[in-house]
Amino acid sequence: MTEQTARQKAGDLTREEVADYLRANPDFFVDQDELLRSLTLPHDSGRAISLVERQVHLFREQRDTLRRELVELVSIARHNDRLFEKSKRLLMQVIEARTLNDMAAAIDDSIRGDFGLDAASVLLFTDVELPEASQGALHVVSPSMARERLGSLLEGERAVCGQFRESEREFLFPDREEPIASVALVPLRHDELVGVFAVGSCQAGYFDQSMGSLFLSYISDTLSRLLPPMVQRHTAAAPVTDMATESR
Repeated sequence: MTEQTARQKAGDLTREEVADYLRANPDFFVDQDELLRSLTLPHDSGRAISLVERQVHLFREQRDTLRRELVELVSIARHNDRLFEKSKRLLMQVIEARTLNDMAAAIDDSIRGDFGLDAASVLLFTDVELPEASQGALHVVSPSMARERLGSLLEGERAVCGQFRESEREFLFPDREEPIASVALVPLRHDELVGVFAVGSCQAGYFDQSMGSLFLSYISDTLSRLLPPMVQRHTAAAPVTDMATESR
């Protein structure tokens, strides 16, 4: 084959075919030092660099990218560890609470103090009048009123994050001097809907749909199981108290 014929055949090759060949033969440049030195590529600086220099540059870019990603992953892991510890402390306090108000106080103190948020709210849905109600983070409302005011927010099982409508924020966090601007809400379900757990921030946009809400799910799962029997105990205790009062 003459040199001219070889050039003609090489000219028939497409860029894709050359690239495919080099991918299939990664050792093609082994023992091709002269060829490697003769190959040059444009650089951001405007000067031409060798293929080896270009590879070194790419490796450095990849190294820097991986280093940034590693730093970000470590930061996320540390953040999640802190959230886990805070959630664990709160859950232990909730489990040890003897009354609804003890539970509400533990939630309020932890969310505002430990988590650094502006408000917490546990809305308990029941038509039964409880001796302890609407204190601290605890608010008792009728199921019909809750569905009228919160509507579709009660339909899912996962946390819903966003700014919400003003009427919804006021219903979730009543009697506040400084209004809540951003909310994360998760329904409390145990066989049926028993209430909602919500946390709020005065900073608009603090909660959004893309943020993680795993710690909210941990807390809400626990509340969903503790609230119904605690409500039953309060309901059963109320008549006994009334009878004792009447017998005096």
